[in-house]
Amino acid sequence: MIQHTDHFHGSDLEKIEQTFGIRKEEIISFSANINPLGLSENLKAYLSSHLDVITTYPDREYTGLSNAISEYTKCNPENIIVGNGATELISLFFSAISPKKALIIGPTYSEYEREISLSGGQIHYYFTKEENDFRFQMSDFLMEMKKDYDLVILCNPNNPTSTTLTKRELSTILSKLNEQNGYLLVDETYVEFVDNVEEISAVSLTEQFSNLVVLRGISKFFASPGLRLGYGITGNKDLLSFIKEHKNPWTINSVAEAAGSFMFRDKAYIKKTSDYIKEERNFVCKSLASIEGLKIYKSTCNFVLVKITKEGINADILFDYCIKKKFMIRNCSSFQSLNNLYFRVCFMRHEDNLALLNSIKEAMEQAYFL
Repeated sequence: MIQHTDHFHGSDLEKIEQTFGIRKEEIISFSANINPLGLSENLKAYLSSHLDVITTYPDREYTGLSNAISEYTKCNPENIIVGNGATELISLFFSAISPKKALIIGPTYSEYEREISLSGGQIHYYFTKEENDFRFQMSDFLMEMKKDYDLVILCNPNNPTSTTLTKRELSTILSKLNEQNGYLLVDETYVEFVDNVEEISAVSLTEQFSNLVVLRGISKFFASPGLRLGYGITGNKDLLSFIKEHKNPWTINSVAEAAGSFMFRDKAYIKKTSDYIKEERNFVCKSLASIEGLKIYKSTCNFVLVKITKEGINADILFDYCIKKKFMIRNCSSFQSLNNLYFRVCFMRHEDNLALLNSIKEAMEQAYFL
């Protein structure tokens, strides 16, 4: 078995290819959390007829793109800033506020920690607990907030736990942060996959709280990680002005600008994705729950966190078993506070989901012999 000193991310297909000798084109990645429907056919047709945009510079202010995002998110276009993926905007935001003492709600995505470190801030973690199924405990968290953090970061829905906070809970956190001149950064990378977006998304709160920044991208829901398009929403005009002054011009190319202006209005694709993910989420979670030795945590978006409770097998073993069948799952031991009893899978095409479920069941049944 491969020694798991490294833990493979959904974008590490080249590394997988080298390590396991499997052509990356043959690997079905249940790790990358990208919409299994792929690019919208409507978007493909639109881009193929608008390739001439490459011959001109994008609009420096990205007005058309911002208007499309405004319609999609129901927010003021003046509160929107676009960037070369959400990662660029995270970096710009941290540079703007220079957090001295930041609190990350985990277990979660590691890029937040890296960017805070680069900006010179102290990093602290508040970990949700397994005994509460990783659900957020507001009273306990408010006690932690008394330590005067100037920045709180949370992913909603959270990766990898798939847990969510409601808009009402976010309002409580924002009010507390207002008292201590702190900011809240909400990463909504996966929010479009939830059934009740209006109850979960913090976008509407940007009109009420100037200490709130909401980040989104198109990589997951719109299956377009290669376009590198992200956007931020905040009602803080001073913060927006600072970021725009320090942001390099034209970090979004003409093709991404054109794609974004179209995709946020592609209602047929948006509805098809939402309906499909809901159906497959129900199917995969119910099927996993029926396999002896697995504990399933409630999924709200397009992936599910699972804990192995059967002796003789862990996520390292399960990863190796599945990858040899050309299925890539996410070993979650690289997430702080988790270990190699946890793994995560996203929901793919139905036939692929069924094949992965059969492989996981086989591995669990053969645990003592692997």
